[in-house]
Amino acid sequence: MEQRINFVEKGQGAIKALFGLSAYLAKSPLEQALLDLVYFRVSQINGCAYCLDMHAKDLRAIGESEQRLYLLNAWREAPLYSEREQAALAWAEAVTRITNGEVPENIYKQARTQFSEEELVDLTIAVNTINCYNRINIAFRVQGGSYQVGQFAAAKNDI
Repeated sequence: MEQRINFVEKGQGAIKALFGLSAYLAKSPLEQALLDLVYFRVSQINGCAYCLDMHAKDLRAIGESEQRLYLLNAWREAPLYSEREQAALAWAEAVTRITNGEVPENIYKQARTQFSEEELVDLTIAVNTINCYNRINIAFRVQGGSYQVGQFAAAKNDI
């Protein structure tokens, strides 16, 4: 499979805007490990090879266990995730897969037990941001495997 367009090179204005969201989220009250776990899970749902590669490497670089990465697709059946992580994962899945035009009330209530209103807004922005990256990578056939931990840190810091 050949990459269609190098969107980082050809869409610099749009990427700068997306990097702005990523830079904001990196400074939000949400823990970076939680964000990366959500990014990884949403990328599993969407089948984005590039983002799966990126977030698996980022998670391992901050000490995430292989077991938790392997079982993330079945997080509901694995007793390895905190209540806060479970609420974030349920919220991320519901927002990614909007069913019947809504996020179910029980998932919202679960999220509100773990996140302040500001945190839940940030989590929702994070879910939408990774969905955007996933869809861009999939549309332009960006291949996974080449990401280096910290590869985009300088670009985000320039924002």
